[in-house]
Amino acid sequence: MTKNFQVKKIKRALISVYDKTELIPFCEFLSSQGVEILSTGGTSSAIKNAGLKITEVSDYTLSPEILGGRVKTLHPMIHGGILAKRSDSEHIEEMKRQNILPIDLVVVNLYPFKKTIDSQADFNECIENIDIGGPTMIRAAAKNYMDVTIIVQPSDYKFVKDEMLMNNGGVSRYFREKLAVSAFSHTAEYDGIISNWFQSQDTENPPKQLNIVAKLRQKLRYGENPHLSATFYHDGTNRAGVATAKQLQGKELSYNNINDTDSAFELVAEFDTPTVAIVKHANPCGVSSAENIDDAFNKALECDPVSAYGGIIALNRNVDTKISELIKNHFAEVLIAPKIDPQALEILSSKKNLRILITGELPNPKSKNTMLRSVSGGLLIQDRDFGSVLPENLETVTKCKPSDDEIKDLIFAFKVCKHTKSNAIVYAKNESTVGIGAGQMSRVDSSKIAAWKAGHGNSTQNNKAAGSVVASDAFFPFADGLLAAAEAGVTAVIQPGGSMRDKEVIEAANERNISMVFTGLRHFRH
Repeated sequence: MTKNFQVKKIKRALISVYDKTELIPFCEFLSSQGVEILSTGGTSSAIKNAGLKITEVSDYTLSPEILGGRVKTLHPMIHGGILAKRSDSEHIEEMKRQNILPIDLVVVNLYPFKKTIDSQADFNECIENIDIGGPTMIRAAAKNYMDVTIIVQPSDYKFVKDEMLMNNGGVSRYFREKLAVSAFSHTAEYDGIISNWFQSQDTENPPKQLNIVAKLRQKLRYGENPHLSATFYHDGTNRAGVATAKQLQGKELSYNNINDTDSAFELVAEFDTPTVAIVKHANPCGVSSAENIDDAFNKALECDPVSAYGGIIALNRNVDTKISELIKNHFAEVLIAPKIDPQALEILSSKKNLRILITGELPNPKSKNTMLRSVSGGLLIQDRDFGSVLPENLETVTKCKPSDDEIKDLIFAFKVCKHTKSNAIVYAKNESTVGIGAGQMSRVDSSKIAAWKAGHGNSTQNNKAAGSVVASDAFFPFADGLLAAAEAGVTAVIQPGGSMRDKEVIEAANERNISMVFTGLRHFRH
């Protein structure tokens, strides 16, 4: 986009908007500049009620609105006035023959289709909220940006006003071009939402075309590494999380901050009781549920304080003064929670680099939304993993049955596994992790690492794995993974089951008097 400042004066404007924010002050300004205003429907009523002079579109075209208002602006005198090239003598002559006047400014925004479908409106109401004339006028004006200024959002009124004041009632080509880009993006988003909604009506087949609708939230300093450029977009969904959070303090979020924070917040949302997760490199290094959020924080930190240094802290409760004092003594990159007390924010204000994100609420872990990942030349899309297990879903496959307390710990550990990179092994006791093994190519290696993290085989630590339970995100292909856990001192195991060697694994558990339950549900996370 080149900075060409060729100015086009605005003498006539067509205004038809659903969102009437700041409409009247802008129309007052246009009138003060001698601009003739064409309008229709509710927009014209609002402008007239403000005491301003307008020309009704139906009076200008000499054609009434028809079909219950479905056809208002779809007329040659409107679209001819927008699309005519002022530099083309044939266009100018034809306009004179047809009594078409040039329209220099088009101000249009659209029926709120997304708001309609988000409200769970019925099918017919959704159809009626598909705007036809609006997108047609927007596209026509944007196409002819060499001569026409297009506004699709009230936030641009101020900039157009400034341009006109600076350019004796005109708008520069450079700015018209910027507005045209915004206009085409607006209609593309609108059409994408409609297309996605229509395709979603077929619940048996995937969409034949995926329309990604997302708005730039921020340009990031760099990606995973400093030599990579990166940006952050919001996909427009209402799911609470890092994309919708309000940042109250701290440095700008990095690519890795965003990725890790999303992992941490989705994890704590799994739990109804006060829960804290500390995440590093998208893997939990400590998770705990407790009667209060302060105890949960201390127990989560105890799991692996070395790895927790410089991590992400996620809470599923509000930040109060007590826990803010605890967090103040720990180095973290990001704190994310639903809300924060003003006094707690004041306490943490001394940690100026700590990024504090407030979401207002927790994401619903049971909502069936989708996740998207790029591969070379394509995209993978799948449901978010909303699967979970309850005590009644567990199948005890060993002679020894788990106690009620063990079942609570088993379900807790299996939830943490769901948010840990595969191969994932999680040791837990009293609904707190005591050792986590993540992202290994071999499940037995993950089991040994988790046991070592818990202190087993480490002469400088107590063996926190003793008396704990262990969760595996997928089945044990051999008994060696279970044997590593048994050696560390676990009393119960939870795993999906389904291996051709299940019998061998069950026998190994029976020989060591360990209880084991199958879930029938796998939680690979790559």
